[in-house]
Amino acid sequence: MNQPTEPKADKSGVRRHNLSLVLRTVHEAGETTRAAVAARVGLTRPAVSSLVEQLLDLGFLVESGKTFSGQAGRPGTVLKPADTGPAGLGVEINVDYVTVCVVDLTGADRIRRTERLDNRAAEAEDVLARAAVVAAEALEEAAERRLAPARAGLALPGLVSGGTVRQAPNLGWNDVPAGSLFGAALAALRPHTAGLPVTSDNEANMAALAELWFGSLGELRTFLHLTGEIGVGGAIVVRGELLRGAHGFAGEIGHLVVDAEGPLCRCGSRGCLEQYAGQAALLAVTGAADVPDLARRAEAAEPGVRTALADAGRMLGRALSGAVNLLDPEAVVLGGIYPRLMPWLAPALMEELAARVVSGLWAPDGDRLRPASATTDAARGAAALVLHDVLADPLSHAALPHA
Repeated sequence: MNQPTEPKADKSGVRRHNLSLVLRTVHEAGETTRAAVAARVGLTRPAVSSLVEQLLDLGFLVESGKTFSGQAGRPGTVLKPADTGPAGLGVEINVDYVTVCVVDLTGADRIRRTERLDNRAAEAEDVLARAAVVAAEALEEAAERRLAPARAGLALPGLVSGGTVRQAPNLGWNDVPAGSLFGAALAALRPHTAGLPVTSDNEANMAALAELWFGSLGELRTFLHLTGEIGVGGAIVVRGELLRGAHGFAGEIGHLVVDAEGPLCRCGSRGCLEQYAGQAALLAVTGAADVPDLARRAEAAEPGVRTALADAGRMLGRALSGAVNLLDPEAVVLGGIYPRLMPWLAPALMEELAARVVSGLWAPDGDRLRPASATTDAARGAAALVLHDVLADPLSHAALPHA
């Protein structure tokens, strides 16, 4: 049976595609020239020049000085992504804090605000309203810097689908329409942002994307990402793309059972990983006031603290070994609280991986276990995900009304 052919793109569709191609090429290069773009994308120099002029007029690109190639001919004008205009607004709502950031087209984190809150003690609508207040303050500053976020990206703990938090055990949320509640609260504070689209995703997914795009992974594109917070979040990246599963819920490693007779978890099961290796569990067993205090006590070799961290590392290794056997990643990246605690978590963790991973590729002295970069978090990943939409179709985001 013959399959229907896709309709051919008209001239305007081809131009939209080529505008995206040129903008993405400049974005990836950071700085480049028209000639270099033409060579990279396979378009003629006159065609690239026409596309560049339109992107300059729309404010997506800027020119900056001249560059000399060392070859005959005139020097080329340097092109860069603009640091004003379209931007991404990222909002991370976690159990004990809210972080908001604005990222421009260069990938720079231009505005960042964090407010410490115990969100377990508040209604979901109140938490989202407070996050909207922080976001409104960031948008006010963004407008002063001539930045216009194209969309808000919400990073949320728990199972997220279609703008709704289906379940977030550590917040006590079930079927919360987080996207619409946040959007309404933000519009009430800044009426002219009423049309600002809001999308949402799991915070571990957003943190993994931030590590992929802004971290120090080099050519590595297949990895597991664990985020240690009050609980433990996880994300799976395969060849540069999130592996979401059938319903978008893949990666919930924090609720993988490591001891069937263990303590009761807020999800209703027993012996979940986060009951041993989450922030709340670590502070409870050590009596530390917070993670910096826990690290100080570990550095001072306080009795019991290093043992507790080694036990947590073993449980992490036990859970991760199953995931590594199943998914065969190139690396495991530990984010959130874990980079600060890696000196005491990693030895026992790697011992478990070396003993349990059947491939034999995870030797204790290997480099497959890595700390996340200091500049990659879920808020930045959420903002960057917005920018990926801008880069994919710049015309749809020209002359944004949401500044």
